[in-house]
Amino acid sequence: MCLAVQQLLAALQNQSNSGSFRVINPYYVVTRTMNLPDTDRIYLSPPCMLGNERAMLLDAFDSNWIAPLGPHVNAFEQELAARAGTKHAVALSSGTAAIHLALNLIGVTHGDTVLTSTFTFCATANAITYTGATPVFIDSDLETWNLDPDLVEQALAAGKAAGKLPKAVLAVDIVGQTADYDRLSRVCEKYGVPIVEDSAESLGATYKDRPAGSLASIGCFSFNGNKIITTSGGGMLVTDNEDWATQARFLATQARDPAPHYEHSVIGYNYRMSNLLAAVGRAQLENLDTHVNNRRAIFRRYERALGSLPGIRFMPEPEGFYSTRWLTLLTVDPDLFGASGNEIRLALEAEKIESRPAWKPMHLQPVFANNELWGGKVSEEIFANGLCLPSGTALTEIQQQRVIDTVLACRRA
Repeated sequence: MCLAVQQLLAALQNQSNSGSFRVINPYYVVTRTMNLPDTDRIYLSPPCMLGNERAMLLDAFDSNWIAPLGPHVNAFEQELAARAGTKHAVALSSGTAAIHLALNLIGVTHGDTVLTSTFTFCATANAITYTGATPVFIDSDLETWNLDPDLVEQALAAGKAAGKLPKAVLAVDIVGQTADYDRLSRVCEKYGVPIVEDSAESLGATYKDRPAGSLASIGCFSFNGNKIITTSGGGMLVTDNEDWATQARFLATQARDPAPHYEHSVIGYNYRMSNLLAAVGRAQLENLDTHVNNRRAIFRRYERALGSLPGIRFMPEPEGFYSTRWLTLLTVDPDLFGASGNEIRLALEAEKIESRPAWKPMHLQPVFANNELWGGKVSEEIFANGLCLPSGTALTEIQQQRVIDTVLACRRA
């Protein structure tokens, strides 16, 4: 539970020995009871303020550095770059903006193709289309549920044979876990194709002790409201390339040339983060390890309670990978378990518990139905049988037991 909530509840508990104390936050509800069941709605991945968010937000407000930019933006960039293991970071309005600029920086343009995971949120593929390029979708592998390096190699070989290599590979670190970058890097280096890392969901994860975001030439993070840390909305581009970082800042501020008047020689974007949001992000980043540790503990409790049941399979974490477990993702074989993932989801909803199917693969989305695809069966199966369980940092053991009991009841039924 969030520290602020714990402190307030402790103060209230000192004044009374009975009753139910309820603390209401604009973003989530936490109920602690001593003699009544915990029956408030449980959300999938709500924001959690753990420490200095309010103080730092007020500091930005009182300084009158509201927008654009400001000292907290500069500090957030430095602190995030240090955590991501890169030399530079550029604070932006969204993770999608970071991906769009990253593709722009490596020269992706009209007529190009970009290989990317089909098992992802639409923002990844959308950003490719913003550049005028075309996404080519690659299936997941069974070991990581991330981009399959073998299929990437097949697609690159086919592109070379046809005389038109893809301009980039946009790898997605899905649901808190990175792709297999050693294998991907070997393949892409062989064909001279750069990698962009979409780590929107995986800040705090590592791959062989290297931080997510630092595993490719450019990394991208999201701070949307449901992410591991949040600024309410925002993103970050990270890189070791100083020229790219400078160009990203230029493009993200409407590409204004040096002049006393407004002068523009290229098309730019309104993509920079405000000082207010950066202040919140700095406070959230201070407690990133707590967010990750809490979510990993939540995953372990689910795994202990449900992992031995017939038909249940949790997202694997191979040796050398360290997932944040941003969301607890599992698949359900209805023949073995006795209920489908969708039946479980509906049962949870009836108990005021939010859950969600796994990402619907991009090649199954109407807008991308005609795009080229390599593989597809692995991601289709994860989508057909997948379920994301509540995984928020502030999820209590009492609340989690409600989730577990509802899943178990589906099996008994």
